[in-house]
Amino acid sequence: MNWVLVFIAGLLEVVWASSLKHADSLLDWIIIFILIAVSFILLIRSYQKIPMAAAYTVFVGIGTVGTYLTGIVLGESFSAAQMFFLALLLAGILGMKLFTKESKSQPGGEK
Repeated sequence: MNWVLVFIAGLLEVVWASSLKHADSLLDWIIIFILIAVSFILLIRSYQKIPMAAAYTVFVGIGTVGTYLTGIVLGESFSAAQMFFLALLLAGILGMKLFTKESKSQPGGEK
């Protein structure tokens, strides 16, 4: 469940980061602020069972890959070399997820 929180937080990061370029009204900025707050709240909640470093790395990776791919879909240019390194980043994200165990207790509690 905690990895789901990280995944949703990462997707929200893609939305708000991609929206920054197009925000031109107070309502846009309010929505972006809410998305930022919700994404970080979800990330922080995931820290209850997932090591902070792993959760944050996956969160940032999802945001990076997702925002980059969103840029491509919206017409930004890209190269084969960039796609190669994006694939490496994605492999690192998957590796962090696959090789990180969730703890069974709350922080500060007995395991």
